[in-house]
Amino acid sequence: TFNASEAPWQCPDAQCLFAFYGGESRYHRSLTALQIFNLFMLFWLANFAIALGQVTLAGAFASYYWAFRKPHDMPAFPLFSSFGRALRYHTGSLAFGALILAIVQIIRVILEYLDHRLKGARGRTAGRGRGLRGDGQRDGIAIYGRNFCTSARNAFSLLMRNIIRVVVLDKVTDFLLFLGKLLIVGGVGVLAFFFFTHRIKLVEDTAPVLNYYWVPIL
Repeated sequence: TFNASEAPWQCPDAQCLFAFYGGESRYHRSLTALQIFNLFMLFWLANFAIALGQVTLAGAFASYYWAFRKPHDMPAFPLFSSFGRALRYHTGSLAFGALILAIVQIIRVILEYLDHRLKGARGRTAGRGRGLRGDGQRDGIAIYGRNFCTSARNAFSLLMRNIIRVVVLDKVTDFLLFLGKLLIVGGVGVLAFFFFTHRIKLVEDTAPVLNYYWVPIL
């Protein structure tokens, strides 16, 4: 019916191409579910990698903080020692915590997608909040060697007992991180300015000649 329709007349470049026999296959019917599964696994693996890095750092900091005689009571390589402990003893807790975060994140993505589809007719139905933070649980896992659920309960109790301090420290930390970002961006911007304007004698010959050096600087 393609040649008899108005499609070739309305769009001369349109073509009717063969796709496959028998309608949609099982793969095509499962494509949406497979994409959701792919996104879920992306969240799970990303959260696991982040948790592994945080537990490694927490373990290294703890080995320094609780050392009676510094640096004699500290391991020779704190980061490698902490990384080995995290892989040997805490992989299950990290994977379980990452799984919980991945489930919450995939539900949030689905709700935001539905909100985006329905907001034209029914308005906004789901608000956006900050992501879940598992820093306290991971510190408990790295320092005391407890499982995820016990560490999560203890971390929540600790946060509730010191809620004012948590809020103040969180704001101060955000401000310090903001200053650090400004310092890095400003330093790189100044360095790029001197580089592209051929004012650094050491690399003057390797710097390219540009008509508008503000573009790469920005």
